[in-house]
Amino acid sequence: MENNNKNKNQNQNNITQTILGILIALTFSYFVWSMLFQGGMTQTSDSYEIAYNEFLEKINDGSIYKVEIGDEIRAYEKNENKTELAETNIGNLLLNRDKVYIVVKVEEDTELVKRLVEKGGITIIGKRASIIREILFGVVLPFAFIFFLLSIISRRFTNMSGGIMGVGRSNAKRYMQKETGVTFDDVAGEDEAKESLVEIVDFLHNPSKYTVVGAKLPKGALLVGPPGTGKTLLAKAVAGEAKVPFFSMSGSDFVEMFVGVGASRVRDLFKQAKASAPCIVFIDEIDALGKARDSRGGADSEREQTLNQLLSEMDGFEINNGIMVMAATNRPEILDQALLRPGRFDRRIIVEKPDLKGRVNILKVHSKDVKMDSSVDFEEIALLTSGAVGADLANMINEAAITAAKEKREKVTQDDLKNAVELVFVGKEKKDRILSKEERRIVSYHEVGHALASALQKHTEPVQKITIVPRTSGALGYVLQSPEEEKFLNTKKELEEQLVISLAGRAAEEIVFDTVTTGAAKDIEQATKLARSMVTQYGMSKKFGLMGLATRESMYLNNGLSMECGDDTATAVDEEVKLMLDNAYKISKQLLKKYRKALDEISDYLIEKETITGKEFMEIFTKITGIKEIKSARISEKKGGDKVEK
Repeated sequence: MENNNKNKNQNQNNITQTILGILIALTFSYFVWSMLFQGGMTQTSDSYEIAYNEFLEKINDGSIYKVEIGDEIRAYEKNENKTELAETNIGNLLLNRDKVYIVVKVEEDTELVKRLVEKGGITIIGKRASIIREILFGVVLPFAFIFFLLSIISRRFTNMSGGIMGVGRSNAKRYMQKETGVTFDDVAGEDEAKESLVEIVDFLHNPSKYTVVGAKLPKGALLVGPPGTGKTLLAKAVAGEAKVPFFSMSGSDFVEMFVGVGASRVRDLFKQAKASAPCIVFIDEIDALGKARDSRGGADSEREQTLNQLLSEMDGFEINNGIMVMAATNRPEILDQALLRPGRFDRRIIVEKPDLKGRVNILKVHSKDVKMDSSVDFEEIALLTSGAVGADLANMINEAAITAAKEKREKVTQDDLKNAVELVFVGKEKKDRILSKEERRIVSYHEVGHALASALQKHTEPVQKITIVPRTSGALGYVLQSPEEEKFLNTKKELEEQLVISLAGRAAEEIVFDTVTTGAAKDIEQATKLARSMVTQYGMSKKFGLMGLATRESMYLNNGLSMECGDDTATAVDEEVKLMLDNAYKISKQLLKKYRKALDEISDYLIEKETITGKEFMEIFTKITGIKEIKSARISEKKGGDKVEK
């Protein structure tokens, strides 16, 4: 239907342009014709413009034989040297043409005709003014030309912003069944979100199934979650499954610099939706227009008017039967409360980061068109990627396929997938960065310090890999740790040991080189953030106990903390955080000093090899220390890790 309207409008524009073109062509042809054949510029005369007194003199001396009187006077003078020549002799015709004198009429000379009659021998011809020509040149042609220019300008504005009179029109993309190429089979790892959306699609397909018991179609569904978890993909899956018109638009498309344009676009969008009901309207990144209103006004007045119009359309006096509004955002905390209440967005669908099983299913979905080797174990890769979202996993599969293609292999192997995990987390190997011998020693001791601190504690994750090869992320080396199972809770002891591991790299530098470097900057940042969360959020501080001192802001983006305490308390929090870090640093130094021999030998081996596995690390560690019955002894190369110590 929409395509038919577009074709109809296009045909109308083509007809209008054709008519204008024909009209202008006819006008130009008439102008040329009148100049050549009606204006006296014939092929047998030359024309000259002369003064009125010269014209009178030529009448008196008898050289004029014909006078045409109209808007202007044309006087024809005989050529005394004219000879009879064949008409095909063009050159002679030009030489023997009569002369025509063009004279501007003088209104005061009312005796001109009488004077010509008295002179005798002069043919007097009156020229009637052409009404058609006056109308054509005086009225039609100017209006046609102006209309033609306006049509060109209108077409330009149509391409840029919906037309001169269509600035407030909605530019929503409309999809029909299976046009997106995505269905619920293409979405994995978000079973709860899929279940809620399947119900909505079923409601649109079979409304009587629900209305028979008095149920009403939810007016709106808000998809909330971190970036990359698949919110837009779920919306596309709904478009592929719904078998009803699906209008898709970004929140930023509504907001313009001109007040009222966004509200007009909202009205136009819902007007289209009502005409196509039942249908689904999807607004991506709705926080661009749905931000909480305040009393500031000013530059936000356009956005607030747009939001008010959206609220009115979603829950106004009219009943929008069959219109389902879906929206997606990763900043729900800034949305206006009027937008979130039931009756507008009745359902909030949380699209969280996938768990272990979800990551396995996502890897299978994204690898269905990729040739995989029989050795590929998706569960191992899923363990390696704890905390990764669907977009990360899709990128890993693609990077593994690219690596296999570069190495001229027809199938993706497990090693390709592992390398892809490291590529996404810490970047590619930076081959052009060559460290000096001393820097290599410092980096080696730093990374082995992390690994030893992990191996010497009970509540840590086994080491999978140690490397001192620089990466494009800026890391000069890192330690890869492998969880044996996915965890959703951490004990206080586990967090305290994680602080020790984070600061062990700096401790190794100070013990061996009696100085410190800038290489521990990221470690210190991570340790400080963890210690602050333990004090302000987790209630793990003896001094403050169960008192909550901070709240999370932008929980799906940067996950930062906003302190909710006085200045004196904030100072005391800083002191408590420093005390926890100092204690962790003291423990890490004690551990490394006790096992200094293992630190030296493993570091030397790492300098020689550049990259060693967890198994090699543990063989040297066990040989030197004789320690076997610790958690880290369970290291297996069948498991993978996601934590990287830089």
